[in-house]
Amino acid sequence: MNYDVLILEDDTQLGGLLVDFLATENLTSHWAKDGIEGLEAMEENSFQLALVDVMMPRMDGFTFAEKVKQKGKQLPLLFCTARSLKHDKLHGFSLGADDYIVKPFDEDELVCRVKAILRRAHATEVSTCDKPVKLGKFLYDIQRYELTINGEKTRLTKKENKILSLLWRKKGEVVSREEALVEVYGKNDYFLGRSFDVFISKLRKILREDPSIEIENVFGVGFILRSRETETSRS
Repeated sequence: MNYDVLILEDDTQLGGLLVDFLATENLTSHWAKDGIEGLEAMEENSFQLALVDVMMPRMDGFTFAEKVKQKGKQLPLLFCTARSLKHDKLHGFSLGADDYIVKPFDEDELVCRVKAILRRAHATEVSTCDKPVKLGKFLYDIQRYELTINGEKTRLTKKENKILSLLWRKKGEVVSREEALVEVYGKNDYFLGRSFDVFISKLRKILREDPSIEIENVFGVGFILRSRETETSRS
């Protein structure tokens, strides 16, 4: 598969270097100098990854990420920025970032992170079932990233769907935090763990429509998806 990367970087020298770095790995790229140009580029092109600076004129990288989410786009994001504070990283991951690298960075490390995200995000996904499945009172369509209850549909993000499908496949079993992070992000990392917790909270809010479904914390270990309706019918 040919991958096309959107680069958002207002520094002319660094933007050119990023284009060259990716070209050496046979990755094509489109360079935009702020978030507005990036959104315009997305209207005309299909990208498999966005490399996003945070501090840019007109529209910063965090705002760009928010706009992408609002549009319902499933675009993997790698923040590449000088903003190294903990709350900046946590904010980036809360916006759905797949990774976060701080400037100045090693170009080989950057390329490795880009390739890792592309492998995870665009690998051929083999679903355990092609048809929607029952999850309590919900109808869960793994292929379409949809949860339906009482005729109301909720579209999940790609990461929310990955987490829920993992928990669903192992329903009633404990899924360790490490296993979940590796499956969703490709590695176990503190900041990724905080991002993961945000997605768990969002899933709990969605699943609240059916009190028989619960994502339970197993202290110090991980999570377990429980369906009291199913457990009651088995007993």
